[in-house]
Amino acid sequence: MQKEELAKKPGTIGIVGGGPGGLSCAMLLAHKGFDVTVFEKEADVGGRNGSLKLGEFKFDLGPTFLMMKFVLDELFELCGKESADYLDFKLIDPMYQLSFPDYQINMSCNEERMRKELNRVFPGNETGLKRFYSRERRRYKQIMRNLYKDYSNLSSFLSPKLLAALPSLFLGGSIFDNLGRYFKEERLRLCFTFQSKYLGMSPWECPAAFTMIPFVEHEFGIYHVIGGLNQISKAMAKVVEEEGGVVLTRSRVDKVVTNGKRASGIQLEDGDTTHFDKVVLNADFGYAMSKLLDAKWLRKYSPAQVRKKRFSCSTFMLYLGINKKYRAPHHNIIIAEKYRENIDDIYKGRLSEEYSFYLQNASVSDETLAPPGKSTIYLLVPVPNNFSKINWEKEKGKFRENLLEMVEKRTPMVDMKDHIEAEKLITPIQWEQDYNVYEGATFNLAHNLSQMLYFRPHNKFDELKDLYLVGGGTHRGSGLPTIYISGFVTAGLISKEYGLRLDRKQQ
Repeated sequence: MQKEELAKKPGTIGIVGGGPGGLSCAMLLAHKGFDVTVFEKEADVGGRNGSLKLGEFKFDLGPTFLMMKFVLDELFELCGKESADYLDFKLIDPMYQLSFPDYQINMSCNEERMRKELNRVFPGNETGLKRFYSRERRRYKQIMRNLYKDYSNLSSFLSPKLLAALPSLFLGGSIFDNLGRYFKEERLRLCFTFQSKYLGMSPWECPAAFTMIPFVEHEFGIYHVIGGLNQISKAMAKVVEEEGGVVLTRSRVDKVVTNGKRASGIQLEDGDTTHFDKVVLNADFGYAMSKLLDAKWLRKYSPAQVRKKRFSCSTFMLYLGINKKYRAPHHNIIIAEKYRENIDDIYKGRLSEEYSFYLQNASVSDETLAPPGKSTIYLLVPVPNNFSKINWEKEKGKFRENLLEMVEKRTPMVDMKDHIEAEKLITPIQWEQDYNVYEGATFNLAHNLSQMLYFRPHNKFDELKDLYLVGGGTHRGSGLPTIYISGFVTAGLISKEYGLRLDRKQQ
């Protein structure tokens, strides 16, 4: 059959998981005319980008920062849509407030405001900000040219464009070291490095290439979506259906059906089986390798080999409905007095007496999340994943009390415990048991050099034909923008097999 004929008859695509990676892939393939079906086990789409309701209080289950909004915008544009027709975006500036025991600093995406803030808190260091913008902007441009590559084979990994970008990708030292090029004050460097723990590493070991993360925050800003970032997944599912695709919720996948070493379909928990030409896995990577695939076909990613991989930290979560309004900023990062010891504890599988945490007070920017006069408080504490064997059933009560005491001590919410009206708690064990997150590692595989780019699981899966990956466990890694890009890359690989092109409008 000629390519022209193939282009008229795209195949059937089954997608396991209605998270941001699966939905971005589904949008693009449905727009290309493929017969797309998405299977999502929960009542609503989103996965870790889903929603959580406690009575009248509404929360994001997971991500609360939208960086690199233009990546999302482009996904909609590639489907002939405008993201603003589906979503109400709000730029948050200051982006977040960082609170150390002895000072606070408001981080801004406005360079002049940021310079003035540095002059206020760290006088004499503000001159490094211009160098930070200039040098990291050049590196960003080099890296972005390669984020959309598939790296499914060694030749793509050794492409001229990537080779030209290698000096930018593989800088010597850590992100903390790299920031020393701009800021001599060590406490100031920490203000640009807290994101590294979500990649599975401390600032003192996270590769310097990831300085791109604080740079894109400062260069492009971060956004809230009215109703919560979970609205993005709902909008994407709507586009899938508008383009002729099907999104099935409450449809738990039991396994990927194989015919020899080829993925040939999807079997649901109730035994119902549907055959597809291609299968896309948007499930958590470790969970998928351990639970959804027949281990006899796996070598490189067998359950035993996956356990040898390095995984990110986990998170202890509190979602609180509060019958009071607070004036705290939208995003707040509270840094422990013994920050480095706290980070070391996380990756050595220990619980600290005092810990850093993130607090979102989204109701200050979004009145749709809580009834009038009330607010939603989202608390996230990075903690060890379940390889640590911490007994969370025993520890969670004490940990919760300690966290609430620190909130009242370190934030303006000095009486918050007296105003809790609704509450949900999620421990690393619950992430694993209730949300299928492998060992509770909420940010997936860690992002050390041996698990980046070509060395991360490929979008076109190595061990089974016609099986593809999207999400935080494949190339590019965790974080909403990079997960959206993984959906684009996988959709492009599938389209190419049918003689179709998936070209970006922005190059």
